[in-house]
Amino acid sequence: MGRNFVRISFALLFLLASLFLPRVAAAHAIGVSNGEYTADTDGVDAKIIFARGDASELVLADALLVSRDGVRCDGVLGDPTPTEADGLMVHGRFSCPKGGPAIDVEARFLSELSFGHRHIAHARSGDDVLFRAHHSFAVTASPTAGGNGAAEPHKKESSRTAFGFFRMGLEHILTGYDHIVFLFGLVLVRGRVRSMLAIVTAFTIAHSVTLAIATLGWYTPSPRLVEPAIALSIAYVGVENFLVKSAKGRFRITFPFGLIHGFGFASALRELELPRSDLPMALATFNLGVEAGQVLCMSLLLPAVWFLRERTAFSLRGMKVLSAAVAAMGGVWFVARVMSS
Repeated sequence: MGRNFVRISFALLFLLASLFLPRVAAAHAIGVSNGEYTADTDGVDAKIIFARGDASELVLADALLVSRDGVRCDGVLGDPTPTEADGLMVHGRFSCPKGGPAIDVEARFLSELSFGHRHIAHARSGDDVLFRAHHSFAVTASPTAGGNGAAEPHKKESSRTAFGFFRMGLEHILTGYDHIVFLFGLVLVRGRVRSMLAIVTAFTIAHSVTLAIATLGWYTPSPRLVEPAIALSIAYVGVENFLVKSAKGRFRITFPFGLIHGFGFASALRELELPRSDLPMALATFNLGVEAGQVLCMSLLLPAVWFLRERTAFSLRGMKVLSAAVAAMGGVWFVARVMSS
């Protein structure tokens, strides 16, 4: 039983490494594009700015689908032109048949880009955060607007944008493999429910503080320092698991490490370059998404670890094998991030 457990553990670790390590250099990187959409009674003008790397992946012919009352609007996107910030801008004009004030825009290009890509759609009716599962929105032109592009307020925009930031936070932690490994390493050591709650609470408070500080622009350390520091925190937890017998009092090291991880969370929001008026809503809903993802991870990890602790093989070998893996992954991530910075 003991030898089989060790062999199975190493096989699982090899599988995890093959999945996680290729993505290590860009653990928090997300693609972001921005679009300005101006509606009038005759159609929509669109100006979209992509990073050069993202634009090279696109087939622009069907990048946008614009329609009014279910009827497709005729239009075309022009060839990309360079921007000052090393990006590419694409301009298009879509002429729509007469109809209601709402014009629907479907950002089909999101299916061609990376899974985490976010498109910030700016319109006079409000902003919306688009992603693969939510890739369409509506711009509403006033019937009396003529050709000046004035738009009526879109009442659903704020709630849709809030959901976009919530989902963004949820996906950020669920696909942020380093954060998951960090939490996993913390719960490997035996501890009472009170100790585990103290660890999670300390981590939550700490990363919420620095997430707010960085997002609001009060202090933003360089990712060249933050990302390697996050990796070192993971390696430290793995090593410390060999030195402590219980999780009691471990919240004392979880809090400072949580401060570092919070700066990592903030990188996702900073890339969006949101207007300052949108920051409170974005910060609150993004953080709620992060917390929801954290609760989901812990609800899966804790029962599994508690179950394994009742097995003699895990108590004797399994915890050490997994802790060594956590330390090793943190070390590899540290080297990769230092080398790529």
